Amino acid sequence: QVQLVESGGGLVQAGGSRRLSCVASERTDNPDNPYAMGWFRQAPGKEREFVAAFGWRPINIYYADSLKGRFTISRDNAKNIVYLQMNSLKPEDTAFYHCAARDYTASDYRDYRQYKYWGPGTQVTVSS
Repeated sequence: QVQLVESGGGLVQAGGSRRLSCVASERTDNPDNPYAMGWFRQAPGKEREFVAAFGWRPINIYYADSLKGRFTISRDNAKNIVYLQMNSLKPEDTAFYHCAARDYTASDYRDYRQYKYWGPGTQVTVSS
């Protein structure tokens, strides 16, 4: 099974930017065992929230409506890395950010319960 490790979290001022990285232990684009990757976040006392995800075709990229235009998901398949570029950060973006992988059995990219594999997460704190 794939293992995921996030990095790049930290303290950033409101209006600033941060790029998170998620390194996978194996190829996520292996046609024999593909994974579709996503990012989620969870703030204290709140439910885990969908941020962004790839679909099964390269052109299919999905974002939470509230984050479109500020967050960008991308990947480097040669390095098995998925990125989350976060711009114009706001205090309400403060959360623990996780990357996750789902396989072909998943039916809803927005539902965190559909993702089988998770990284430990990285904390992002946005100060006002």
